[in-house]
Amino acid sequence: MASRKILYVCQEIMPYLPESELSGLSRRLVQAMQERGNEIRTFMPRYGCINERRNQLHEVIRLSGMNLIIDDNDHQLIIKVASIPAARIQIYFIDNDDYFARKAVLNDSDDAPFPDNDERAIFFARGVLETVRKLNWSPTVVHCMGWMSAVVPIYLKKVFNDDPLFRDVKIVVSLAADRFAEPLDALFAQKIANEGVRDEKLAILATPSYENLYRFVIDYADGITVDSAEASQQLVEYARQSGKPVLEYRKPDDEDFFDNYNRFYEELQ
Repeated sequence: MASRKILYVCQEIMPYLPESELSGLSRRLVQAMQERGNEIRTFMPRYGCINERRNQLHEVIRLSGMNLIIDDNDHQLIIKVASIPAARIQIYFIDNDDYFARKAVLNDSDDAPFPDNDERAIFFARGVLETVRKLNWSPTVVHCMGWMSAVVPIYLKKVFNDDPLFRDVKIVVSLAADRFAEPLDALFAQKIANEGVRDEKLAILATPSYENLYRFVIDYADGITVDSAEASQQLVEYARQSGKPVLEYRKPDDEDFFDNYNRFYEELQ
């Protein structure tokens, strides 16, 4: 079986955030695919609640310093890296003082979502793809895990589609139990359009709910994985009806759980 170059774009990964269904799967899936001979690059946001000293994060100067313009404002892109020694896994972190310095993940101390979560997702997506460009690394599969990564498929299809590094990439989108209750900022669609995305389907994001975001993103995907029994059944059915390959949910303790992911990636090529 030929190895693949898999780019994982993750909303959360343990041990950098507390264990959840999504952070645990992200951690184990990355390791399992590396152990099966695939070449892996893994990214997540550097949320301010991540202890850099304890987790031994350090800045990668040669990759940092670029400014990204989001909604007409400049934001510095900072790249940090850390390793999980027991698994021999390296994690890249997308950082920026405006978006990720706060000591929280997606919600404030009152459990209300941050009003700029839409821009944080845009910055994260741009940051990941610009960094992969700097690494001059051409993935064969990009797997987006968690809604914070949901802008990546849009960029790959509409902004970076002429870049030779990404021209032939296959996009996989996870459906997980990561639903947000309140819609994102009402200008989310316009902010994406300002990034150079021209698509009449952006109209669905006039109401940027979780369901509408994923309906939009599934249309850009080459394959969908159902990673939780608690995933939105409306979106699971939408994925099935799309005619695209769907890896149905299975319990993580199934003997061939990770082999199924490996075969799924292979079948997309």
